[in-house]
Amino acid sequence: MMILKKNKDLKIIKLWLFTSICLIGLMIAVGGVTRLTGSGLSITEWNLFSGIFPPLSEMDWEKYFLLYQTIPQFELINKNITIDEFKFIFYWEYFHRLLGRLIGLFFLLPLIYFSIYKKIDKKYLFNFYLIFILICLQGFVGWYMVKSGLINNTSVSHYRLSLHLVIAFIILSSLVWNLMNIKNNKYLNFFNTFKNTIIFKYFIFLLFCQIVMGAFVSGLGAGRLYQTWPLMNDTYFPSDFQFNKLFDLINFNNHSLVQFFHRNLAYLIFIIFIFIGYKIKKEKMIYLYKPYFNLLILLLVQIILGITTLISGLNLYLAGLHQISTIFLLIFTLMLYKKSIAQFNE
Repeated sequence: MMILKKNKDLKIIKLWLFTSICLIGLMIAVGGVTRLTGSGLSITEWNLFSGIFPPLSEMDWEKYFLLYQTIPQFELINKNITIDEFKFIFYWEYFHRLLGRLIGLFFLLPLIYFSIYKKIDKKYLFNFYLIFILICLQGFVGWYMVKSGLINNTSVSHYRLSLHLVIAFIILSSLVWNLMNIKNNKYLNFFNTFKNTIIFKYFIFLLFCQIVMGAFVSGLGAGRLYQTWPLMNDTYFPSDFQFNKLFDLINFNNHSLVQFFHRNLAYLIFIIFIFIGYKIKKEKMIYLYKPYFNLLILLLVQIILGITTLISGLNLYLAGLHQISTIFLLIFTLMLYKKSIAQFNE
């Protein structure tokens, strides 16, 4: 099936998608730093249009600073913050929101053009409009997340934070998948029914579960506990966890338990990946050797970054790299998965 009519159109659309992927990746990275620096609650209002410009006078800065002083984070944590220190956290959140607006416009305007002049197959247009809806939803979820930290809490809800992060990775994954389809000029459905690819789908599912668990760890500040590896201090299971009923094992408000799940989910992901390698080798899927090896390197880097982030006392740079590496880990996983199902469409 031909997707585009002209090679020139193909180049433009591939560039548009690739740039969108880069912007989403940057958004995830900036969002991670915003969270790590505690900057997410520095802007206490949702100004979709007037918020495009930062404070331009000392009077404006005083206004935003006074608004920040009304929330629990200031009262309980940052009581002694100066206005210059406030400007630092303000700008992280400001650039995070500004980048979100830029992504929305950058994705929508070319999409309208491609629609009017019928540059892309309708099946792809449907996908792209769904992605744009997700981008809009992401903005609303972001504000929904911020609201959870403005009244009774000193930080945002870790549940809302995880939803915000997962939507970002779904958008990223969708863009990557469609770009790969367009580059190969072959539409492959992500949700196929090939039995031989179930293990790859399961691996991707586990990655998203780990993204959720990582957001829980970040949102709760659970990484501040048990900063040792491989044991959690002197035990495998957190010693401060009290088990009274079965439901306690799924208490995702418990800091120690959440960190335990995050650690052990990483072990499970690595074991499943080794099994995938065994399956590839056994069935002589030579065409998967290279993408598997590339992903193995990234997975090892991700594990090392996770461990060093923990034992370093949550070093800001290592924590940021840990989140950024997740972006590449997911992209290379999708590349491996797509390569595996391509053989069934020959």
